Amino acid sequence: MNVVFDNFDEVLKAFALTIGLFAVSGIASMVWGTILAVFRVGPVSILNKAAALYVTLFRNTPLLMIFIFMAVAMPKLGYTFKVVEGIEIGGWEVSAFFFRSCLALTLYTSAFVCEAMRSGVNAVPLGQAEAGRAVGLTFIQSMRHVVLPQALRAVIPPLTSVQVALLKNTSVAAVFGMAEAVATMRILTNRNSDETIPIFLAFAVGYIILVEVVSLTSYAIERKVRVAR
Repeated sequence: MNVVFDNFDEVLKAFALTIGLFAVSGIASMVWGTILAVFRVGPVSILNKAAALYVTLFRNTPLLMIFIFMAVAMPKLGYTFKVVEGIEIGGWEVSAFFFRSCLALTLYTSAFVCEAMRSGVNAVPLGQAEAGRAVGLTFIQSMRHVVLPQALRAVIPPLTSVQVALLKNTSVAAVFGMAEAVATMRILTNRNSDETIPIFLAFAVGYIILVEVVSLTSYAIERKVRVAR
């Protein structure tokens, strides 16, 4: 394990980048996925069909293909995202590659978030939404104040699975040459071929810790909303 401790700063930076990708993409996918779910259960037919098409397209497209599109096709289309280059968040400079990675992860993950949220909305008794409309709430107000708060309680476990999958999917960002955890692991194993197993185990433990943090956080939220009921 000497090679891991000798390069511990590099390992920490790699996992910090992984956490950054996960946090930004996780929040963005939750917001966009929830909006898509509202479209899917809403009364506007064109939005319903557009959201269904989006979910079908991105859920059935390999994540690697979306990353390759972001890396190869978008620059040729003129979308270079130079506007985000040089922006610093907490002393950490955001790159266009980071932005593209987050965008790819968000587009992909939001399709799964949408389906999880839709299943939760469908689990709420229809009378709840009708009661909201009966007291004068619009569809959006009814969704926001009546349906979605109840739906969230039912979808915490599936959403946790989606977020855990997102955490592991951040490894695909190595396509852009980003030094996240898996890319750094590969670099270290290439430099130290005789220390492959300890390096692999160290990074595996790092991922296990992150996944457990996500799972425990989800469990704590689930317990809190269960008590609130």
